Order: sequence, then structure tokens, then C-alpha cells
Amino acid sequence: MVWMRYLSLVLVLVLATSLAAAPLAVKNFDTNHSTIGFRVPIAGGMSEVQGKFTDFAIDVAYDDQNVANSTVTAIIQAASINTGIADRDKHLRSADFFDVAKYPEIKFVSSSIEKRPDGFVAHGTFTMHGVSKEIALPFRQTGMKKVPDKNAIVLGFAAQTKLDRRDYGVNWKHNIDPLFVGNDVDVEIRLITKLITVP
Repeated sequence: MVWMRYLSLVLVLVLATSLAAAPLAVKNFDTNHSTIGFRVPIAGGMSEVQGKFTDFAIDVAYDDQNVANSTVTAIIQAASINTGIADRDKHLRSADFFDVAKYPEIKFVSSSIEKRPDGFVAHGTFTMHGVSKEIALPFRQTGMKKVPDKNAIVLGFAAQTKLDRRDYGVNWKHNIDPLFVGNDVDVEIRLITKLITVP
């Protein structure tokens, strides 16, 4: 019957549209060329310590038609902290700072993504040192490179924010100069994916 054929055609079109609009599952970030870094002022701002975390996993449902519909979950292994000095990194892993034996993971789970004129803001729950707080993480897409011969794309993202370590119970102070280690931590993130096959 004509109406049944019409209904079947409509269902096929709806299904095809839904599949085309489905977010891409992105898990394969290029950790060799991505950085989750931070900077902390030292001695009242006369210097600073820079570092990064080298072991992390990020799971993104990426909607290239509307990035605001995307979601992200990021898990960082706290023990992977690296400031370039072994003794300092050992201290940072201790109970004075991250206490990685008790709190091995730093985690962010988005609840919504807001589009703004200069980029996006990921709203969600950030957990560090056993403390969870709602934060807003501004980010931008740094690019999308198409690889036609492999039917794939590469995506890039950048984010910056500032955290107060005391908000997460990281309160250690130098016994000679209590203000030697700053409280504000500048977080800088640059991420690039590996090849993502496009359906």
C-alpha cells in the first residue's frame, strides 16, 4: 500500500538522520603530543614551578554539528605528576599534597557544555584529593584536520583555568616561609586526538 511505503521511507530517513547526527566516540588522544599542565607561583611570585600529568584518559562524545551537545569525562592518574625533579615529585605524591596512595585519581565529568562567543565552557564536577566541586572549564577547539584517504579526522582542544589548592584540602605550607608555595594553580590543557574514523 502507498501509505505503508511512505511510512517506511519516513522511518528510514529519520533513522539515517539520527545516525548521521550521533556524536563521535573519541577516546584515542595522542598523549605524546597532548599536555595537562600546571603552574604554581613560588616565593611570592618571584618564580614558579611548572609541571604536568603524563598518565590520563579522556572519553568524549563529540558532536561536530553542535559541540555544545558533546560530553567529556577525564581521569588523571595523580601519581603521574612530573615537575622534572624526582625528590619534589615524590613530595607532591605524599600526604602533604596529592596523597596518591589514598586518592589515586583526579577526575572531571561534564554535566553540560555552553557555547560562548569566544569558545565553550564545560560545566561539571571536578574531583581532586577526595573533594568534589562544581567548576566551569573554558575551552576552545583549536582545529579539525581531515584525512580524506583514511576517512578520518584529527581534533585539537585547549583549555585554561585557575584553581585554589586549598579548596581541595591541599594545605601544605613551608615550615620556614608559609607563603613560599602559592595557593593559586594555573591549569593549561592542550589536547590532540589520534586519527578518528568518520562513519
